[in-house]
Amino acid sequence: MKKTITEKILGTHAGRDVLPGEIVDITIDTRVARDFGGANVVKNIRDNGLGVHDPARTFFTFDCNPGGSDQKYATNQQLCRIFAREHEIKIYDIDCGIGTHIAIDDGLAYSGSTFVSTDSHANILGAIGAFGQGMGDLDIAHAFAFGRVWFKVPPTIRIILNGTPSAAASPKDIVLACLRQLGANGMLGYAAEFYGAAADALSLDGRITVASMATEMAGIIALFTPNDAVLSYCSKSAGKPISPVAADDGAEYADVIEVDIEGLVPLISKPGHPEDVVEVSSLSGTKIDSGFIGSCTNGRFEDLQAAAVILRNRRVAPGVVLKIVPSTDAIWRMCLDEGLIEVFKNAGALVGNAGCAGCAAGQIGQNGPGEITVSTGNRNFRGKQGKGDVYLASPAVVAASAVAGVIALPGAIPAKPAVFAVGGARGKPAAGSPAGKPIDRNRSIRIRGRIWMIEKDNIDTDMIYHNRYLTITDIDQMGQYTFDNLAGWEDFARKARPGDIVVTGKNFGAGSSRQQAVDCFESLGISLIVARSFGAIYERNAINKGFPILTAELSGRNLENGMEIVVDLTTGIITLPEGVSVQGEPMSKVQMDIYLKGGLLAG
Repeated sequence: MKKTITEKILGTHAGRDVLPGEIVDITIDTRVARDFGGANVVKNIRDNGLGVHDPARTFFTFDCNPGGSDQKYATNQQLCRIFAREHEIKIYDIDCGIGTHIAIDDGLAYSGSTFVSTDSHANILGAIGAFGQGMGDLDIAHAFAFGRVWFKVPPTIRIILNGTPSAAASPKDIVLACLRQLGANGMLGYAAEFYGAAADALSLDGRITVASMATEMAGIIALFTPNDAVLSYCSKSAGKPISPVAADDGAEYADVIEVDIEGLVPLISKPGHPEDVVEVSSLSGTKIDSGFIGSCTNGRFEDLQAAAVILRNRRVAPGVVLKIVPSTDAIWRMCLDEGLIEVFKNAGALVGNAGCAGCAAGQIGQNGPGEITVSTGNRNFRGKQGKGDVYLASPAVVAASAVAGVIALPGAIPAKPAVFAVGGARGKPAAGSPAGKPIDRNRSIRIRGRIWMIEKDNIDTDMIYHNRYLTITDIDQMGQYTFDNLAGWEDFARKARPGDIVVTGKNFGAGSSRQQAVDCFESLGISLIVARSFGAIYERNAINKGFPILTAELSGRNLENGMEIVVDLTTGIITLPEGVSVQGEPMSKVQMDIYLKGGLLAG
């Protein structure tokens, strides 16, 4: 059988040939927990009396909030430090930078290896031909304890980049073009391999940019076949020769998608939706308050070089704030050695220590109510980077916009920057109410409950359970915040009753790896979620927690809030009012086994 890259890597680590759709146990070469999620990993291991399988392959990376500027982050980091000392686990502490980038630069991962992390963008490792997967804290605890974890082998799609972009386009524009075509769930459940002359020509930094945004298309991973330059870099980082893993000629793909990038010009995503992509020129002149350059998507040296070209001998517009955060300390030092830090400071930018910056309420990069930000990040979900609106663009466009005071192309920066008009601020959202108590489902395989019809697609984890509550580890406290960042459903926690069922659309749970987006429903006593499809990490988190979910299409059935349905988890049959039946996707054997025993880590 001719194999794709994913099938080769997972087959090697399963010890046998694998096929798409199979569920197999995979050996994990490198297992990582961050300061976000790390404390819960430690708690899961301790609560279940588990150990650490191989400390030499196990790591902590403190990249979400370097410095512990938030007391709860500082507490979580210290809990992880104590655990690491007990088990002789290496920590990449607050002075190191983003864990996925460190994995590449320090040779923790390489072509053909497997890597898991509590970072939902662990699929960045596809840039070097490794299989990286973001996971929730139960998965990572299992990987820490046993060195293995189950995978459902994803089918692979082949993405071909056709044509030559314009000289003004960057790797960020290439991946935004893919996102514009594929949408927020166009890669849902798939691995992807990138081909074409433009893909082959991408540097390591450019490949990281593209691979990092597979998550925003709901993909498992985006993979590149390593070229000579990438192989040389990885071999040096790993301290040993690295051979590339490439797909076989004639490998079978679930689909072949061609993306036309001929003459591609700079692109930008509108606030709230990374997939809502337009040409930068269509928004030129839009007033901004701030800019951010960094993140796991665009914090590499080439990204910062591109920004420095624009900022050299220029100043950030009056009243505009520009924040720049290199992805690793090594890149920070390169910027210092090459004079980029001086360029940034002379331009009036704030340069932060290496890390993830504004994501997950990090140490730098958040914005306030009414603030308009142009960012190089990978997500601009409502509330993700603060309470303002966030546009996504390349480093050059962000730098040009910061100088202009408005969204601007690098070649069209006005002679005088735009000035601010008087404006207002957004109001404070209403606080949630006390949560209900979880119910005991007794692991029932037939669930009856009244429904909540939330007919929306791409409900992301920030809408389900906002990142400002991520440091809460007491499940009893989580329910009150459920959906308080989903427009029109902010009062859901006050109205929901134990035993209720949530019915929703495609790609439910897109975005972050946070386990709390599952746990908050358990806290409220919600008995089941039925969706047309689930985000890949979210699906794993629910299965591993033993929380029942079912994939089915219930739109167009004239269902209303408060109606009762009955769901059989073993058959997937959903009985609607008046006895009408709908066939959903039954639980797999692995899913049912985990559900019946009460979760992945249960005895």
